[in-house]
Amino acid sequence: MAVPVRVHVVPTVLAWAAGRSGRGLDELIAQFPRLTEWEAGSSQPTLKQLERFARATSTPVGALLLPEPPEDRLPVPDFRTIRDARVSTPSPNLLETVYLCEQRQEWYHDFARANGQSALEFVGSVGLSTDPSHAAGAMQATLRFEPSVRARYSAWTDALRGLLSRAEDAGVLVMVSGVVGSNTHRKLEVEEFRGFALTDQFAPLVFINGSDTKAAQIFTLAHELAHVWLGESAVSSAGLGERPANNIERWCNQVAAELLVPLRSLREEIIADEPLPDTLARLARLYKVSTLVVLRRLIDVGRLSWDDYRIAFNDELERVQQQRAQASGGDFYNTQPVRVSKRFARAVIADTLEGRTLYRDAFSLLGIRKPATFDELSQRLGVT
Repeated sequence: MAVPVRVHVVPTVLAWAAGRSGRGLDELIAQFPRLTEWEAGSSQPTLKQLERFARATSTPVGALLLPEPPEDRLPVPDFRTIRDARVSTPSPNLLETVYLCEQRQEWYHDFARANGQSALEFVGSVGLSTDPSHAAGAMQATLRFEPSVRARYSAWTDALRGLLSRAEDAGVLVMVSGVVGSNTHRKLEVEEFRGFALTDQFAPLVFINGSDTKAAQIFTLAHELAHVWLGESAVSSAGLGERPANNIERWCNQVAAELLVPLRSLREEIIADEPLPDTLARLARLYKVSTLVVLRRLIDVGRLSWDDYRIAFNDELERVQQQRAQASGGDFYNTQPVRVSKRFARAVIADTLEGRTLYRDAFSLLGIRKPATFDELSQRLGVT
C-alpha cells in the first residue's frame, strides 16, 4: 500500500487561512480533526487533505505552500466603513469577486478596442472640485434619468431597473450579485461591502452587492456611478445610514443623492408640519426612489438633524426589511445575465459565436459549465 505523501505547511499559514475563512475553529476541527496538530507542527497534512482544507477555507492551494502568510489587500482603494469605522482585512469572498470582475473588465476592454469602440468621454469627466449638483446634472444628461423621465415608471423598483439599464446603454458594465461567481453557497455580506467601481475608459464596471435590500441598491448604484464619472476606482460601503469621513466617498454620496432627489426640486415639495411617514411615502412615489433615500435627503433641506435622522433611519430600515419578501433562486437565465452584466454577456456570446473567443474561456467568463446553457443563454439574450 502506497504511503500518502505529506506536505510541509507552515503553521502560521494554516492559522492565517483558517482565520480569513470566517469559519469557526470548532467547525474546521470537526471537518479536519488533526488541524490543531498541523498548526502545532507535530504532523503534516496529505496533499488531498490540504486540497480539501483549501476548498473549505476558500484559499488557493498555492497560498498554503508559502513560507509565511501573504497580506490580503484589495487591488483598488478601500473606502469601506462599518458604523463609521474603517474596515481592514477583506474576506476571500470579496477578494475573489473583485478579481473576477477585473478579469471580465480586461476581456471587455480588449473586445471594445478590437471592435473600434471609442473611449467613453464621461469616465473621469468631473473632479472633486466639481459641485455635486453639476456632476449629477452631467450624469443625468448621459443617463437620461431626470425626475420627469422617472415619472413614467410605476414604482421605484422599476426605476432601479431603469437606471441599471440606462447605465449599461451608456457603456457601463453593471453587475448585481449576492454570491461569489455562480456559487450560491458563498454569499456576499452586506456588512462587509455594498458595491465597488472599477474605472476604465473603455470598460467601466460597477458591482452591486445583490444581498442588500432593493431599497438600498439604487443609492449604491448611483454612488458607484459617481465614482465612474469621477474616474476613481474604489470598494465602498456607500451606506445610507453612515456619514463617510473620506472626502471621495462623501462627494459620491452627495452626487448620488442629487442624481436621485434634486435638492432644488425637493425644497419645492416640502410641506410644513406634514407627518414624516406621509412625507416619505409621498416623495418616494414622486421621485421613484425608496423611502430610505428620501429620508437621507431630508437632512439636506433641514427637515431632520443627523441624530433624528439616525433614529428615523433605523426605524424605517426595520420596516423595509420586514416587508422584504424572501427571495427565491429565480430563473437562472434571468439571474445570470444580471450577475455578469447583460452588456458583457452579449459581447462574450457574440465574440464566441464568431470564433474569436474560445468556448472554454466564455464558460469561465459567464459562470456556466454546459454548452446547452450557453445556447439557451444566447437565445434568451437575443444573440444568435
